Amino acid sequence: MSQSGHVEVAQHVAVEAPADEVFDLIVDVRRWPQFFGSLVHTSVGPADGDATDVVRCWGVRGESSVRAWSARRWIDRDKLQITFDNDPPPPGATTSRGWWEVEPSGAEACRVTLRHEVSGGDAPAEVLARVGEEFDRHSRAQLGELKATAERRKDLEELVIGWEDTLFVSGSAEDAWAILYEADKWPERIPHVARIDMIEPSPGIQFFDMDTSTPDGRAHTTRSVRVCLPYELIVYKQITLPPMLEAHTGHWRFEETPEGTILGARHTVTLKRSKLSLLGPDTTVADARRYARRVLGTNSMKNLQIAKAYAEERADG
Repeated sequence: MSQSGHVEVAQHVAVEAPADEVFDLIVDVRRWPQFFGSLVHTSVGPADGDATDVVRCWGVRGESSVRAWSARRWIDRDKLQITFDNDPPPPGATTSRGWWEVEPSGAEACRVTLRHEVSGGDAPAEVLARVGEEFDRHSRAQLGELKATAERRKDLEELVIGWEDTLFVSGSAEDAWAILYEADKWPERIPHVARIDMIEPSPGIQFFDMDTSTPDGRAHTTRSVRVCLPYELIVYKQITLPPMLEAHTGHWRFEETPEGTILGARHTVTLKRSKLSLLGPDTTVADARRYARRVLGTNSMKNLQIAKAYAEERADG
């Protein structure tokens, strides 16, 4: 519903999963990029005042842009409720607040409500209406993805695999960062990358289409979005995926120490059960997990070794 300078939207979904498990999934925003299509990266930090925490989010908007915002959260586990505010609010709004509420409807089912309340001050009515419509679309999509994830939780325990490989570098994070940040130069520097078309619509936000090959010679074309936080973290999400994967997120991590820099290559993938036969007619999930761990780990370790060689050469020079 709406009134002058104010709009409220609410969506609901019935979920065939225990209320406390669904609530835990909502609270654990670090996992959201793996299961919610529009989110690229989330982080959680301490809050000031009486809020429980502050969540920082980066989400894809349209074909080639990313919006960043923060949300203070007030988490009430006893009532299965989360209140949050958004800073900055979306364009056209002056304040934006929201609520998650999970209501048990049996031991193995619940009803989830996601509500937004937006104020626009002197903004024209059509602007606020457009903001409300966007929140309505976003809420329906997010609740649908929440429902699908919660109801597949047992299956996903088998299909999701995540790990991080690390490498020590006797050089600076800034020099190692250069190799992994300058993805447009990868075809010249990294053997398994055949082609890359990259744009950087705003500083630190990259979209690229890339042709690569696995160590066993399989070719893939993927599209990725990256959020680059200088000399600390490059987070990526594949938004066009190889046939065997439902989702692929990860990061390149740069941790300076007194002795040098620790590089980390993180992958989290969700296997697509219906496509396991691409590896062979009798392929099991365990086989596919081992395959993904091997081929993705091998390629990303090559990237780390190239970054290591470059940074150490610069340090010695």
